[in-house]
Amino acid sequence: MNEYYMNIALKEAKKALKHNEVPIGAVIVKDNKIISKAFNKRETKKNIINHAEILAISKACKKIKNWRLNDCTIYITMEPCMMCSGAIEQSRINKIVYGTKNEKFGYTKSLKNIEIIPNICEKECKDLVQKFFKKMR
Repeated sequence: MNEYYMNIALKEAKKALKHNEVPIGAVIVKDNKIISKAFNKRETKKNIINHAEILAISKACKKIKNWRLNDCTIYITMEPCMMCSGAIEQSRINKIVYGTKNEKFGYTKSLKNIEIIPNICEKECKDLVQKFFKKMR
């Protein structure tokens, strides 16, 4: 199941790539149903907090009409940063599944009470980000 939802997060990341955004996608699942999905929009919206995870959390809260996302899993193509990890923890998401490590800004080691499953579809997630940064240089 992890690969299935990560592939949907990858589709979101590819949307970001089309908008010249860092290709990161996020999907939030509750009771085996997708309740939100998003991709990075920092450049598009000219706002630093428009990371895929933050946007997906916001949409999920709106959908279930609650800021508590208990019993939810977030699938992210790249390990979340400090800001996103904090938002995930504060929103009460129970599990993080991510694709590739974020060597520079990854921040999952500090999280408590959240199950973390790394390296799902790692090659595809890593290749997408590397392709973006090669194009930018």
